[in-house]
Order: sequence, then C-alpha cells, then structure tokens
Amino acid sequence: MAKMTSSTRMLRDLARAAKSQRKLVSKLFDIYTLAPPPPPRRSPARKPAPPPPPRLSSLPGRWFEARFALPAAPGQVLARDMAYWLYLPRHLPDTAAQRGRPLVLMLHGCDQTAHDFAHGTRMNALAEAQGVAVLYPQQLASSHAQRCWRWFDRAAQEGQGEAGALVALIEHVCAQHGIDRRRIYACGLSAGAGMAAVLALTHPELIAAVGLHSAPVFGVSQNTVGALHVMRYGAQAQADAAIAQLLERRATHPAHAPAGQMPPMPALLIHGEDDAVVSQVNQEQLARQWLQLNGLPFGPATRTTVKTAGRGGSHHAHEIQDFTVRRKLMLRVVRIAGLRHEWSGGDPALRFNAKAKPDASRMMLEFFGKHRR
Repeated sequence: MAKMTSSTRMLRDLARAAKSQRKLVSKLFDIYTLAPPPPPRRSPARKPAPPPPPRLSSLPGRWFEARFALPAAPGQVLARDMAYWLYLPRHLPDTAAQRGRPLVLMLHGCDQTAHDFAHGTRMNALAEAQGVAVLYPQQLASSHAQRCWRWFDRAAQEGQGEAGALVALIEHVCAQHGIDRRRIYACGLSAGAGMAAVLALTHPELIAAVGLHSAPVFGVSQNTVGALHVMRYGAQAQADAAIAQLLERRATHPAHAPAGQMPPMPALLIHGEDDAVVSQVNQEQLARQWLQLNGLPFGPATRTTVKTAGRGGSHHAHEIQDFTVRRKLMLRVVRIAGLRHEWSGGDPALRFNAKAKPDASRMMLEFFGKHRR
C-alpha cells in the first residue's frame, strides 16, 4: 500500500471537518425543537381526545390583532411590519382609572405563534381579573424560519435590532391605549425569555420587572452556533463577563441612566429540571447574573420554600428560592421537578405546555404586582 502523503492527509482532514460542520449546521435547524416524549403506555381503553382550547374572544375584554410598522434600522434586516395581538381587559382597577393599566409583554418561544402562546399560557383570563393589558408580538418566519426571537444577535444585545423594534412597539401601545408606564413587564418562554432578558437589561428604564421561563443565559452568544452551545451547557465565565460589560457600557454612556447606574431589575426565573432543550444550568447562571445586577451576594437564598408533588400528577414538586433587599423581593428562582421544555400549568392541548402546576402565568402576575418602575 502506498504511503499517505502530507497533502493527502490534509485533504482527508479537511473533508472530515466539512462533514462535521454539515452535521452541526443540520442540528441548528432543530435547535429549539422539543425533545420527543416517551412512548405512551398501552391501555385497554382509549382515552378521549383533550377538548379544544377555549376561544380567546370569549373573554369579556377586547382581543384584537394589529400590525406595527417597524422603524428603519441601518444595517439590520427586519420585516417591514410586525403582527401583534393585544388583550385589553374590561375590568379596570381603581388605580388604573388615573394612571392607566399595567402592561405585560409576552414573547413566545420557537415553533410557536403569538396566538398559541396566548392560548397555552391562559394569561388573558388571569389578566382580566387583575385589569392587566397583555401584548403578544409575533416573530415572522421571514426573520427566523422557526419564529425564534434572535436573543443571541449582537444588535439585540446592544438594545437595537429586534430589541429596539419591541421597544418601539411598546411605546406605540402605550400611546394608543393608556398604559401605566411605571408598570410595564416582560416575560417569555425559551427564545422569547432570552429576548425578554435582553430587552429588560438594555432598556431597564422601560421594564419594571421580568419573568423568564426556560431561558438561556444572557449575553454570552452572538451567533447561532454559540446559542446552541449555551443552551446545552451554559457558559459561566462568559456569563459573569457579560454582566460586567453591560455595567461598564452604562457607566461610560451616562445618557442611558442617571450617573450611568443600572436601576434594580427584579426577575422571576422558572425552569424545569427535565428540560432537554435549554439545560437547567442556564437558570443557575442566570440567577448568578441577576444577583450581580442587583448588588446581591452570591450566597444562599433569603428564604427557601419546598412544595411537594400533588396527587395524581396535578402538581409537580418544586422549590422556590427568594432573594430580598431590605425585605423587598428582587429575585425568585423556581425549580420544577419533572418539567420538560414546557410552560408550567399551561394548556396541554397545545405544544410546549404542561398541565401540571405550579401555574407559571399566575406566578408571573403575582411577582409583577410587587414591582413598579
């Protein structure tokens, strides 16, 4: 057999590297897809199909779709306009009569629509009882094939791009519908949670508190390949550096805030221990980031509450860690046993929703009610 030359070995190595790269890229197209559930157990009796989700328009408030023309952004490829849905409750709290309603921004995950997210989370029904307006922007397939919010883009992480577009949409809704600007909140699932974190940290004067369900760690990736790695493994060293860089940028650009200081940013972090899409290590690193942002020590929680599982699988066992500053709740970390990459306490008739409680939507509104800008 002829001896392999150095040039032949180089060509072989290049071919192997190209093959590995193609495999990686093919995986990226399925970056956020929910891991398939285990096969169902055989049962002698067929279970009836779950009932269809209730019509959102059956609630007493106003539920409507609209489109918002996005502002031009140099160097950014954005859709011409953004579809969004808005729920305005009929119930109007006494405080809202003078200052306006609170607003919750809901950012869906990949392979979801805004309508799916509203159905699955049941947020509108809870918001009706509390007089809270709910805004559901929808990422277009022309921006991302799986409708993923691009939380990993450099432009977004600097407050521009899609983050800037969402800020413009919020300003538009505030002007049109009498929103209390001291009580604007952002939350999301998966990629939507990643974008909610970006929005809150790049525009903290606008957002009073944030709720992140199954979120990737903030600021450690600026491309799709890096996003995949972060979702699987996190990035502790880069996570600490991202917060340091964020604070440094604000210190050197004081126009963003008085004396360039970062205002407090309360956060609720919810994650399932069985999440195979966004590893729970992301929640641990997010918690560390938020402690750093709010000037809290890296230590044990002020209060820890453990909830046991409910009978018949109605409730997942979960742990709640609360971190407070002078008795004010600034960070709540909820870890849920048995929960996969799904909205806890959602409508199981739709993907990415788990029927078993705790009810993430209720927890979000309860947490937001404690904070205002």
